Amino acid sequence: MALLKANKDLISAGRQEFSVLLNQQVFNDPLISEEDMVIVVEDWMNFYINYYRQQVTGEPQERDRALQEFRQELNTLANPFLAKYRDFLKSHELRSHPPPSS
Repeated sequence: MALLKANKDLISAGRQEFSVLLNQQVFNDPLISEEDMVIVVEDWMNFYINYYRQQVTGEPQERDRALQEFRQELNTLANPFLAKYRDFLKSHELRSHPPPSS
């Protein structure tokens, strides 16, 4: 069953807004752990899903399917963001604790 056009539009709008949120993040001190950043991103995702939950249309199955697809879309955006943050932490660690010279 294909998603309703209105739900596709909502998913698209939510995806764009979430992408903007992720792109606005500036990594600086104080740093948080990678695990804590995962929790933050999951909280953001839950916030977006709960917000859009009120706006999806259709029968309960259609609504659940739209929200499931929306969560997958947000995960797709979150994964590269978390990888970027992980790389940032690693590079920051190297600058803070350079390897010993031989």
